[in-house]
Amino acid sequence: MRPTEPALRVALDQGTGRSGDAADGLARLERVARAAADAGADLLIGPECSLTGYNLGPRTAEAAEPLDGPIGRRAARIAAEAGIALVHGQPERDGEAVYNTVRLVGADGAPLAAYRKAHLFGDLDRDAFRPGREAVVQAEVRGVRVGLLICYDVEFPEAVRAHALAGTELLAVPTALMHPHTGVATALVPVRAMESQLYLAYVNRCDTEGALDYCGLSTLVAPDGTEVVRAGAGEELLVADLHRSALEAARDATAYLRDRRPDLYGSLAV
Repeated sequence: MRPTEPALRVALDQGTGRSGDAADGLARLERVARAAADAGADLLIGPECSLTGYNLGPRTAEAAEPLDGPIGRRAARIAAEAGIALVHGQPERDGEAVYNTVRLVGADGAPLAAYRKAHLFGDLDRDAFRPGREAVVQAEVRGVRVGLLICYDVEFPEAVRAHALAGTELLAVPTALMHPHTGVATALVPVRAMESQLYLAYVNRCDTEGALDYCGLSTLVAPDGTEVVRAGAGEELLVADLHRSALEAARDATAYLRDRRPDLYGSLAV
């Protein structure tokens, strides 16, 4: 592969949705998946709980399904019909437990990975979900190692660094970031990409849901911290290329990963 050739073309779906309406979420996913595929994208990433809505309150448990339930099966068919890999989110039911989960399915509709949000944000999350217990979840899409986190997870540097050390090249972070916390998208996310030297796709909503006013500002950040693409406050489909040469260049220019001193960091695990 020549350095100028993209390793992966990624689409970020900064969208809207009717809260609690999985049929609406799936119909929208079908439209956007086709548009992203027509733009040459290999992978489409949506927001947190993209297929059902996030701020559902007591309705969260009602909306929750196993990943191989009707919502998951329809999302997989959409991926296969459009010929594009998807990262989508939904409340996941596993027995009596409900998790905030994102799933990665391949362009053939095959399930590749699923991640349960580990860092729960305040009562909004804790009243609805159990925390996940797996730090690093990855799968390959067209030879690129894609890792998964959700929203508040990315605000913990340890979570992102764990992905970098495990070989993640593109970290997909579906989110539901609301006003007034815009600094997470504009300041913190670029730092996370730069300090762990990976691509980071942060994908938000841009509408309102109950009392939440989502701020948009989705972005794909390169391993040197520069913004490849950045959305504004409205609905938008961003498409951009990931180049493996950018990963190599960032890690050659500044040896953050090689120069770590794990022998000094024991207290961080307490």
